[in-house]
Formats: sequence, C-alpha cells, structure tokens
Amino acid sequence: MEIIHVTAECYPVAKAGGLGDVAGALPKYQNGLGHTSKVVMPMYRTKFLYNNEWDLVHEGGQYLGHQWFHYSIIKERTSKLGFDLFLVDINGLLDREKIYGYDDDTERFVGFQIAVCDWINSWNNKPDIIHCHDHHTGLVPFMLKYCYSFNRLEDVPSVFTIHNAEYQGWMGWDKSYLLPSYDSWKSGMLEWQNTINPLASAVKCAWEVTTVSPNYMNELRYNANGLEALFEYEKGKCKGILNGIDNVVWNPATDPLLVKNYDNGGVKEGKLANKIEVCQRFGLDPEKPLFIFIGRLVGEKAADVLPDAIRSAKYHYHGQACFLILGSGESEIESRLNALVHQFSGYVNTFIGYNEALAHLMYAGADFLLMPSRVEPCGLNQLYALRYGTVPMVRNTGGLKDTVKDFEDFQGFGICFEQANIEDISDSIGRALHLYNNQSEVFSWMRNYMMKIDHSWNTSAKEYIELYGSLKKDVGKHSLANVIDKKDNTGGDGAQEVKTL
Repeated sequence: MEIIHVTAECYPVAKAGGLGDVAGALPKYQNGLGHTSKVVMPMYRTKFLYNNEWDLVHEGGQYLGHQWFHYSIIKERTSKLGFDLFLVDINGLLDREKIYGYDDDTERFVGFQIAVCDWINSWNNKPDIIHCHDHHTGLVPFMLKYCYSFNRLEDVPSVFTIHNAEYQGWMGWDKSYLLPSYDSWKSGMLEWQNTINPLASAVKCAWEVTTVSPNYMNELRYNANGLEALFEYEKGKCKGILNGIDNVVWNPATDPLLVKNYDNGGVKEGKLANKIEVCQRFGLDPEKPLFIFIGRLVGEKAADVLPDAIRSAKYHYHGQACFLILGSGESEIESRLNALVHQFSGYVNTFIGYNEALAHLMYAGADFLLMPSRVEPCGLNQLYALRYGTVPMVRNTGGLKDTVKDFEDFQGFGICFEQANIEDISDSIGRALHLYNNQSEVFSWMRNYMMKIDHSWNTSAKEYIELYGSLKKDVGKHSLANVIDKKDNTGGDGAQEVKTL
C-alpha cells in the first residue's frame, strides 16, 4: 500500500511534542513491513531544511479565499529518515521558523491542507490511504469528500489520528470563505457548537478515527473538551492504537548522547555513570535518588502542582531526594520553579527550554520519572523511561494507565496514583523513596524487567496496516454511502444530529 501521512510536525524536521515523534517513526516502521509510507508537512525554516538537499517535485496554485497562492513541493533527496519526506512551501504563510503561535495560524494550516489536496489530486495514480494527524490536518477528510476541486479523491480512504483532543483548531464562520468551494448542504460536517471545528469535522468525515491509546479513546466519550457526544455517537469507527517509540533512536545500549551505554545486564553501573554526569552539571547529589520531569510546563501536564509537591516532599522526607526539571511553558510556572531552585539549592534544579541531548541523558541517569498529567493521550516519556530503566511515576489517566502497572501489583514496574494534586504526588515520592532505600532487590528487578518490555512501533505499525487493509476492502461500500449521503444535510452539536458514513 501507498500511505500518505499529513502532519504539522515530524521529528527531526520540526517537533513541538509527541506528534512529531510519532510522525517521524511510524512511517519508517510501516516501510519496514513492505509498504510505501510517506510524510508531507509544511516547509518551516528549520535547521533540518538548510542542512539537507532537496529536489523540487511539484509546483501549483490554488485559492485561499479570494487570494490566489502559489505553492511548491520539495522532497528530501536521500530518504535518510527511512521514508520519503515532502515539504510544502507557501510564501508568506509557511516560511516561518516556528511551527505554531502566529496570529494567522488558521490561514497557514488551511492553505497547507488545500495545497496537499491539490498536489495529490494532480497525481496520475491515487494513494491507498491518506492518514491525517491532529486538527491542523482535520479539514482534509472534508475536502476530499465535499470540495468540488478534489472530488476525484473522494474514494481514497482517510484515517484521522487524534494525538490530543484538547486542541481542536476552532475557527469562526467568518473564516469559511478560506475553504475551496464545497457542497453547501454539507456545511454541518464542518460545524460543532456554532463554529467550524476541524477536529470535529475530521471525526465526522474520516473513514476511521484513531487515538494514541485505547484508554484515551474511552475517556473521550466523557472528557473531550466539548466533543463528548460526538465521540459517543461515532464510537463505531473509533479505535485506540497505542503509540510506540523508535527503538533505534531510544536505545541505551547504543545512544550516542550518553556518557556510558548499557543494556539490562549492566543497568546499575550504566545508569550510575550517567547519573553522576547529570548531577555534576546541575549541582545535585548523586548519592540521593534522582527524580526528573521532562515536558511542557503547563496545567495539562500538572506542572503547576510540581513546585508545591517538591516543597512538600522536601519537608516530609527531610531532603532525601533531588529533583531536575526540563521544559518550558507558562511563565508563572517557570518563575515558581526557578524560585524553588534559589530556595533549595542542591535539592532541585531546572533547565528552562528544551534540549534533546539533555533529555536522553536525564532518562539514562534518573531513578524516577514524574508524570502527574491531568491529560495524557498516550505519553511517550514513560515509554522512554522504561526503555532506559527509569521507574515511571504516573497518574492513572490516558495512555499512562495503558502502559504502567503499579509495582505493588503482580509483576508491576511503576508507581501509579489517582489525582494530580500535592498530596498524591508527595505520597508517591514517599513510596518511591521507600522502594529505593528499603527494597533494593525489588527495585533492581523492576529496572531489569521494564527494559525488556517491547514498546517499539513494530506492533502498532502492524495494527495500522491491518486497519488500512480493512478500509481498502470497504472502498465500494463507502463510495455508495457517498452517493446516498449527497441527499442528506448533517451537522449540529448534539449526538442525535451527527451523521457518519
């Protein structure tokens, strides 16, 4: 099969979160299964763009509202990422350094999606699957079905993966003019609660919808930032497929970013060497257990609770631990953490920003990883921690619940808690300290056991291929459904009004 992944991020080209990791790994593993998987994304002005060689493969033009724009498609020359990578350039829209955060992000990503559909529409052949990721590509399934310019592609199966339903790409109806001409009777397929909602539209229009863990899919039916009724109604075409990690990039035995490589046979010595390096850099005591947090400093990750939880642990457990935080986000949280560093020098430190090399070293050197997330669709950090023999401490939510089992349960290898509050986090730190100080044999067994768990993309890539195959078998049925559906107008924000094909 020929699979086209449409995404706003792809590691190492441009990454803001887990979406980039997924888009940079899943296609490679699908190609390893004998398929042709490709990635198309915006041409941000990143180091990767300037450090590699490219071929111009297509030029075209389309309207973004009343404005005609020219776009070009370039392809990375060597397929060094393990798949063909295509970048879409639109002068004035996509020629930016950052991925997100501009006032015209709506125009940028609508233009990107129009260009992708127009480019694929120009092919002599049709791809077997168009796989879209998150709301930045959520209008593509609608465009394929209902925009007149792309009717030729309406029988191409579309899959839409939700990496985080908290962000939906809302846009007012005053922006509807940006879209290519479409069957106005189908405007309801764009709408949710009186706005154009790209994520909701994709759930309605895509042939199949996936999320990045089974438990997160279940959670969306009662906690989806306003889309609960939609997910309940569309549950028949929704499936959770757990994310994987790239075992080549994330391998402590070969990772070039570590000061000492190790496998599960030498985990104790290997981790100690990396722990000493980390602690020396940040003025921490390597004799104490090292707790780390890596991620965005936002409420979604419960980073706002961290300063008080760390302070509470300091007093309750008499400074038996040390903490290192890597991330950036809300300025207030950053300030509170930095104030904690000044108050408790040698007990806690921070690196405000993101540093990929430091992240690898921290996973290798830490004893425990804190993930108290309020929302965590899948979570990759806990999978990296397991791979590096670092005990994950997680709240029972989303993919964290799917991937981490409490050490007090049979064959458990992590520490789990229920609430993202000071008390639960502090209590979990106490449990971790007791494990580290008083149950050394259990702690050692956990490290060896967790490093043997296979969380690579092998299994998940196969699940996606099976899903694609089932959709290819249904092409005729969906084509007939499209004909019937043209007589129907759908929309609204109640479950009883939501239609599906």
